[in-house]
Amino acid sequence: MQRLGVNPEDVKMSDILCDFCRAEWVDALPMVEGHKGSTICGGCLTEAYLALMSRGEDAVERGYTCVMCLEQRPDPAWRSPAHAEAVICKRCINQSAGVLSKDKESGWTRPTR
Repeated sequence: MQRLGVNPEDVKMSDILCDFCRAEWVDALPMVEGHKGSTICGGCLTEAYLALMSRGEDAVERGYTCVMCLEQRPDPAWRSPAHAEAVICKRCINQSAGVLSKDKESGWTRPTR
């Protein structure tokens, strides 16, 4: 997501915020972009991955809309504890984990189960 009031002609890295925790994108914080500027940071992705893949948590009602793919999904998902409107589906968690784990410069590794 973009910070409110951003000039679309002059978007800076710090104008991009994680949809799930609202952290600014900085060099030390890897991010993955979804559709229409949605983003998830490495920290939130780790928590989402652990919650769904390791602990099997799934407290999201079916028919939610994933902020990353913008689709209404029937599968398990993770909801941000800080921003209830921010939900990411299992498919997008897996895809985002694949993207960040392949980017060696990000320093992000897929959590172990």
